[in-house]
Amino acid sequence: MGPEQSIHIAILGGGRGGTALIELFTRCHGIAITGIADTNPDAPGLRLARNLNIPATDDPVSLVSDMTVDLIVDVTGNPSMPALIERHKSARAEFLGGTAAKLVWSLIQDERDLYEHLAHAEKLSTLGTFAAGIAHEFNNPLHMMLGFAQLIQDTQDPASVQEYIQEIVKQIKHLSNMSTSVNLYARTSAQGELVPVQIPKLLDEAVRMAKFSTILDEVTVIPHYEPVPDIQAEPGELLQVFMNLIVNAVQAMNARGRLTLRTCMENGSITVSVEDTGPGIAPQDLAKIFAPFFTTKKTGKGTGLGLYIVDTIIRKYGGRIEPRSEVGKGTAFRIHFPVAGLPQQTVPSSHPATPASI
Repeated sequence: MGPEQSIHIAILGGGRGGTALIELFTRCHGIAITGIADTNPDAPGLRLARNLNIPATDDPVSLVSDMTVDLIVDVTGNPSMPALIERHKSARAEFLGGTAAKLVWSLIQDERDLYEHLAHAEKLSTLGTFAAGIAHEFNNPLHMMLGFAQLIQDTQDPASVQEYIQEIVKQIKHLSNMSTSVNLYARTSAQGELVPVQIPKLLDEAVRMAKFSTILDEVTVIPHYEPVPDIQAEPGELLQVFMNLIVNAVQAMNARGRLTLRTCMENGSITVSVEDTGPGIAPQDLAKIFAPFFTTKKTGKGTGLGLYIVDTIIRKYGGRIEPRSEVGKGTAFRIHFPVAGLPQQTVPSSHPATPASI
């Protein structure tokens, strides 16, 4: 097997074990899931696979006998499964089950716990920068509401009272929307059901949220949203992705420049692009930006986890992210998500290490 080829893995069992394997393998470079099988068509692992365009079947034999499979992982707990696998697998395919599968399960649990701790640490770091911005954004509507309330006390004109009440209601709705946005971002993922997410709407939400942690007054935000299908995801996770990319772009431009947000369909995939007119990323740094704890920011200005978390979340949903940067001209991050019902494209084993025109 060449160094650029992916390891093709078949998963047997769509319960907790199979679901965890999908979540882990979709985050790993150089691994492609050939499919998952379970005799229960409603198994959670099969539902997750379908959302990610991973082949799912209730016939384990058809999956085991696939000649492209390099490794078969059995987490069914069915004592008759090893014999079935040996009868039907190709000579090149290796088999992992029994105690070895339990060991992999234990390692996955540890890896998931570590990742969740890192993701939570990054989120707490970002929320810490929100404090001043949130206070400012909440104080303005509160002062306006207080002013209108005082006007109501001082007037006897019913028409004016109604006008002031409408303004107060408007500010209350504004505060409620901001509170909902902060709660969506702050909420820890519960590994719950995925829901349809409108990407353009979430991008606009991320821009509003970015104002809490950085100054956008001198940034021109240019949205170019072509129609794209909804994707099945946890909204809070994708909001964290878009928030991180937008805040990074604004900070790179020193809060002055053009921020272009795009959505479109390309080669059967949903493409989302976040582009800035900042100084760009040096070629030697571009190759390392997704590594955990790598940062080009000054000490104390970043955890170095942001883009690592971004990359991990995108891979969880079967997508990939491509950085394109040219020193002195700016940077673009292009995200590609699979569309439900279309074949999943193979995720490259590494990110581009050389600068490209944006």
